[in-house]
Amino acid sequence: MSKAAELAALIGSGQAQGDKNLIINGAMAVAQRGVSFTSPSAGAYTLDRFKYNENFGAACTITQSTDVPSSNGFLNSMKIDITTAATPANAEEFKIDYGVEGQDFSRAGFGTSGAQALTLSFWVKSNVTGVYRVNFLNKNGTGNKIVGGTYTINIASTWENKTIAIPADTAQATYLTNVEGFRIEFYLASGPDRTSGSLPTDWISYDATRRAAGQAVNLASNTSNEWYITGVQLEIGDVATPFEHESYGDTLLKCQRYYIEFGSNGASGCFLGSTFAYVSRTIPQMRATPSISVETLTGYIDQYGTTSRNAGSVAVSHTEGHIIIYGNSMSGGSTGNPAFLRKQTYLSAEL
Repeated sequence: MSKAAELAALIGSGQAQGDKNLIINGAMAVAQRGVSFTSPSAGAYTLDRFKYNENFGAACTITQSTDVPSSNGFLNSMKIDITTAATPANAEEFKIDYGVEGQDFSRAGFGTSGAQALTLSFWVKSNVTGVYRVNFLNKNGTGNKIVGGTYTINIASTWENKTIAIPADTAQATYLTNVEGFRIEFYLASGPDRTSGSLPTDWISYDATRRAAGQAVNLASNTSNEWYITGVQLEIGDVATPFEHESYGDTLLKCQRYYIEFGSNGASGCFLGSTFAYVSRTIPQMRATPSISVETLTGYIDQYGTTSRNAGSVAVSHTEGHIIIYGNSMSGGSTGNPAFLRKQTYLSAEL
């Protein structure tokens, strides 16, 4: 095929167009929550959009690293450094998860005769060579389906580019709403019950015995072990194309659909009585009404011309690109007085 024909084929498949990557923050550039996480808890998000899961007593430090593959335009990677070694038993695992919002996955056409294959590509490095499993879940109200792939780290402590083909699923549509419709699981260790089956190379109904089949490495076996990843790209079609770099601002805006934080003077409003106040601000449109957590309720809202007021609790409402935060059980407020946010506030609408 000529270069012109190859380009035409890519344009026709959508691969040569902008925004081809279904992964947000695949270059590990955005880290709103921080750049280092010591012994994160299971289910915790670290670098934006990537979630840590481990349930057998191993521990690690996750950092936003500047160790990257050379001459590929990357500035950051995710580094996992084992700090407590352990071996998983049945029903135990160690992995990094990434969830794709269902309506963002609709272009794959799963559940139709026109369903398209996908390609996952990424750069990875570890001192632990061997075979690692990547699991894919197609999530739907009729039940999850899984398919898998493996990659091999061939040379210790050397960046390697990996590609995994994902077949089309013509039988089951994914969720096409704002919930998680598709999940990628990068396994780093697994108990024997999840590796006892065979590797599913085509979509099957969920089978726990096959969820990590092929995983031959326990990254958590030694505190000298480490694993890096960057350049994660999921695209339509069976061709892995070069990583789609975008500006930091574009990536940050996409990440803020799922998580936003802001601090002192980040919002303003007024007191509606002695015990109740609200503050508001314009924000990027979030996936859903977020949960709210705060640095502290002590001195959370300031009433103009007086000392800051404590809040007994806070609540949040969310409309098109706008957030209103309510401070409840206040004391000493005056109706109509201006109110200003004083403490760090965290909004999460993660999948």
